[in-house]
Amino acid sequence: MNNFVWVDLGVADLDRAVGFYHKVLDRKPTIETFEQFRFAVFPHEGNDVSGCLVPKDNFQPLTDSTLIYFNVNGRLQNAVDQVEAAGGKVIEQPHSIGPHGSRAIIKDSEGNTVALHSEETVQL
Repeated sequence: MNNFVWVDLGVADLDRAVGFYHKVLDRKPTIETFEQFRFAVFPHEGNDVSGCLVPKDNFQPLTDSTLIYFNVNGRLQNAVDQVEAAGGKVIEQPHSIGPHGSRAIIKDSEGNTVALHSEETVQL
């Protein structure tokens, strides 16, 4: 089981970033839409660790650029329940990310913003 399962790379201009990574990596990210939100997924197969390009309003590269996803498959809520007791802070409670499962966004004990990910979809 991989500890790292996904990376969101923040971008100011989604189409420009897709073009850049297509040329540089010679593999074109696929633009998808989930609940009126456009993003682009890097090509990957099966359980390969991958990521996507995520457009951000007023993008600031030093604070908005990268979100690393940690694997807590099957125990997302339990992991979130441990965050504050371990010295962190919950930024976003568990929520669906469509066909990609569910995530919660937290700050760890050192102030890093990371995501906790499960393949299971949270029922709201």
